[in-house]
Amino acid sequence: MRSYFNKLMMYHEIHKMKRDGFSDSRISRELAMSRHTVRRYLSMSEEEYNLFLEKQSKRKRELQPYEDFVEAKLETYPETSAAQMHDWLKEHYSAFPNVSPKTVYNFLMWVRQKYGIPKITVGREYSIVEEADYGKQAQVDFGEYNMRDTHGKRVKVYFFSMVLSRSRYKYVLFSQKPFTAASAVRAHEEAFEYFRGIPSEIVYDQDKVFLTDENKGDLILTEKFNSYTLARPFKLHFSVRIRSPLFSSVRKTLS
Repeated sequence: MRSYFNKLMMYHEIHKMKRDGFSDSRISRELAMSRHTVRRYLSMSEEEYNLFLEKQSKRKRELQPYEDFVEAKLETYPETSAAQMHDWLKEHYSAFPNVSPKTVYNFLMWVRQKYGIPKITVGREYSIVEEADYGKQAQVDFGEYNMRDTHGKRVKVYFFSMVLSRSRYKYVLFSQKPFTAASAVRAHEEAFEYFRGIPSEIVYDQDKVFLTDENKGDLILTEKFNSYTLARPFKLHFSVRIRSPLFSSVRKTLS
């Protein structure tokens, strides 16, 4: 019953936003559904929509056994992307079926609509860091990239990057596994060895490798990384994301 009323409320919200002058694209973004779905619901009368829901409820969904897990994750982290949910499902369920990202996306959208959980876009602030003295500051970031191996198979590669703010010297470490606090600590040590020194301050994006929680702006480091920082002379700074030519090139040697 809850699911039915959530879907009906979603249907009426779409029509209300349209009456208020919102475009189909804006409705799609605000309610986390495709423009095709928005247009489809706008073309339906309430009676037609009810018939559609009745028919839809009878469809067997391949990922139905994982509905509770997905709904619980979305309730806690409404900004979650389909790619992130796919990773969580594979990590949590060893027997998770080999389905396409599109299948996961469609199921995620279905769960959002069923339980009335729109995707919340978290705003990010950007700024340019003022020039620092040589050796004073470095910036660290993590990322991932899909590439093909020598056999043409697509492989996800994870990377750690540290760039010195003034000289723009860069160190990049690639890994086939996601970085943990332990492997990130090792990456820091390799970067310091590469630079032949340790900067006075390191600027981080608020990354889950290091942060376990946020409590009214207070950042809590993972135990592993917190112990590491106490043993090293650099200061930590977590705030805005930095715009810099971080990945424009990778220097293999220092001159």
